[in-house]
Amino acid sequence: MKKTIFAKSLIAVAALASALFTGCQKKDAPEGNNKKELTYSRSAGPYSVLFEEAVQPILEAKGYSIKGFDYSNLSLADDALNGGDVDFNVEQHSAYASSWNKGNGGDLTVLTPIPTVPAGLFSAKYKALEPVSGLENPKVAVPNDPSNTARAYALLQKIGWITLKDGTDLSLATNADIAENPYNIEFTEMSSANIPLVLDDFDYAVITGSIVYNAGIDPSSAIAQETVLPHLLLQLTVKEANKDSQWAKDIVAAYHSKELKEYLDKNNNGLWYIPEGYFND
Repeated sequence: MKKTIFAKSLIAVAALASALFTGCQKKDAPEGNNKKELTYSRSAGPYSVLFEEAVQPILEAKGYSIKGFDYSNLSLADDALNGGDVDFNVEQHSAYASSWNKGNGGDLTVLTPIPTVPAGLFSAKYKALEPVSGLENPKVAVPNDPSNTARAYALLQKIGWITLKDGTDLSLATNADIAENPYNIEFTEMSSANIPLVLDDFDYAVITGSIVYNAGIDPSSAIAQETVLPHLLLQLTVKEANKDSQWAKDIVAAYHSKELKEYLDKNNNGLWYIPEGYFND
C-alpha cells in the first residue's frame, strides 16, 4: 500500500513539473509567431494609404485579417506598439525609432525600408531659391522633433543656405551645429503639422513628406528636395520580440513584391521615392 501511495506521489510530482515546464515554454516562446489576425497603428498620411491600398490586399490574399487603429501622433502610435496594443506600424524612419527608443526605454526595431515621401523646401511667396539672397533676415520654419530637425538642416546645407560644422552627423544635426549662416536666416522650429498652417508667415519652410500629403500640397511645387539618406527611409517597425515572426516576414515580402511594384508603376506621380534596386529588378 505504501508503494502505491509513493508511486502516485511520483506521478503527481512529474505531472506538476511537466505543467510548469510547459508553462515556462509558452511564456518564453515568441507570442503570435504564426498568427493571422494583425493590428497596426494608422495615421492620416500617405504611408497608411499605401499600406491599405496596395500592401494589405497582398497579405489578405495569404489569409491575414488586418485592423488599423488611429493615433493622433507618432509618439502615441509607438507607445501603443511598444506596449503590445498593435503589432506594427509603417509611419517612421529609423532615426525617429532610435530616438523614440532612447527617450522611452522602448524596444522597437525596423525591418525593411518602404517607399518614402521626401521632405522639401516650400514657400507661399517664392518659386525659387534665389530670392533669399535679397531678403533681410529671411524667416525659415523647420520641424522641431529631433530627427526631422536634423533632416531640415541637412537639406538647407545641400542647397547652400547654411554650412554645418565639420564632422556633424546629419542624422543628429541641430541649430547649434550651424557653422555658417551667410544669409542670416532666422530659424523657427515648430511642430511639423503646424508648418503648412503658417506658411504665409515665413519666407520658406521645410515640410516633411507626410505633412505635405496631409496638407494637400502639390509635391511637385517643392523648390528643393532632400537627399533621402538611409536613416530617413520610412520603415516597417515592430517590437524586437516579433522581428522573426512569420507574419512580420510576410509583411516584408509584401513590400518588396511585384504586386506593389505594379501598383507604384501606375500610381506614383512623383510623390514616392523608391530606393534603387528595391524590387530587385
